[in-house]
Amino acid sequence: MSVYLSLCKGKKNALRTNKKKEDSKEKIVTSQTETKENKPASNKNWVFFRVENKVSQNKKVTDYFPIRRSNRKTKGEIKSEEHRQIDDLINKNTEEGMEVRQIEGKGRGVFAVRAFKKGDFVVEYHGDLLDLAEAKTREDQYAQDPQTGCYMYYFQYQSKSYCIDATKESGRLGRLVNHSKSGNCQTRLHAIGETPHLILVASRDIKAGEELLYDYGDRSKESITAHPWLKF
Repeated sequence: MSVYLSLCKGKKNALRTNKKKEDSKEKIVTSQTETKENKPASNKNWVFFRVENKVSQNKKVTDYFPIRRSNRKTKGEIKSEEHRQIDDLINKNTEEGMEVRQIEGKGRGVFAVRAFKKGDFVVEYHGDLLDLAEAKTREDQYAQDPQTGCYMYYFQYQSKSYCIDATKESGRLGRLVNHSKSGNCQTRLHAIGETPHLILVASRDIKAGEELLYDYGDRSKESITAHPWLKF
């Protein structure tokens, strides 16, 4: 900010009483006035201002505000957390938000009694975990009695073939979810340690009251001949 001296008007008449002496004084005062009005009073003030301004420009935002650390979780952390949650649901045999109903001409089916969001864990397809050789032996045994039925799901895990055999009545709901090529659920492998588990997750948002369905994936002629509903 410029510093300057302002003269009062009343002083001018007082200065004219002694012209010779006062004229020179008036000139001096006037010259002083012009100097002080038009020029900075001291170069030191400008130097100080420039230095202070330069220092303020060099300051960082963090000199005034503390650094805020983000609380957002990484994708890896979120995925690990979701995996642990499903581990817990499987280990506790959790089967919530579903009920079994009788469907005319179809038999039993599993229905949602609450909403599921796309990607939500729905239920585990629980049964005996078998290697391929043992699974084929059991399947041959079941074939001898058509009334027994067959609830065997084959899959590969780490380049090895496995089967979940849920044929035996167990009260678990995963084995009762019916087939549809355009179902609202899909199968997914979930490993706990070195043990693979077969689970069903919502492939889209599911409303309460909807029947839970997924694609069994069996397109063999033999299976379709025995179970024509696999085509739909």
